[in-house]
Amino acid sequence: MDGFPGLGTLINVGAIVVGSTVGMAVGHRMREATRTVITDGLGLITLLLAASMCVSIADPALVAAVGPGVPVLVVLGAILIGGLTGSVLRIEQGLEGAAAQLQAWAFRRRVGGPGDAHVARERFVEGWLTASLVFCVGPLAILGSLSDGMGNGFEQLALKSVLDAFAALAFAATFGFGVVLSAASVAVVQGGLTLVGVLLGSVVPDAHIAALTVTGGLLLGGIGLRLLNIRNIAVGDMLPALVVAPLLTQAVVLLR
Repeated sequence: MDGFPGLGTLINVGAIVVGSTVGMAVGHRMREATRTVITDGLGLITLLLAASMCVSIADPALVAAVGPGVPVLVVLGAILIGGLTGSVLRIEQGLEGAAAQLQAWAFRRRVGGPGDAHVARERFVEGWLTASLVFCVGPLAILGSLSDGMGNGFEQLALKSVLDAFAALAFAATFGFGVVLSAASVAVVQGGLTLVGVLLGSVVPDAHIAALTVTGGLLLGGIGLRLLNIRNIAVGDMLPALVVAPLLTQAVVLLR
């Protein structure tokens, strides 16, 4: 398919907005028990997606680049260094604060008592953070955006748009307006990756993509555990691991 760089991201953003809008319209007619079932289903699917991404730990390109047994150490280092960095920078707290401000802007008039407002804020934050991570972390987001930026077509992002639209519908039915604003996160992340593709004019090495994919899979696993109310992992603090993973891969490659 032909098109200008960034078209795939625009389609993706539009699909998320449409899916979220439909989800909010349907969500008002759902019983609480139905929303719980949807959330549990999303948690299970998120864990499945996380597992499928973690399979990249055995990617031949990654193993060949860093050596047998080393990919696990690279991902471990990325999670530890990234988590420590995020904890020091208080990224999770900052994301929740930013989300709370966005919520205050989006809902100018509070309805109900303080307890209702607190619950609504938690749902807003959870919806924005969860949807943003699910939509932004993954091989399709990375490879699709880079391919789009290098003029190789936006087919991958078109496929991702369809998947994200259905996911946004389900997320918005449970979490509400926060999911709509995840489209902004997608625009920033995928738009930035598209720009990288335009500037570099070459594909990121497969080994680096594999390391990042595995790390992203672990973060998605954390999101799945949060959705299932098993453990409230501070996934936001671990986001720097997505940058550390390819950097560690490159460091190992240079040292070999």
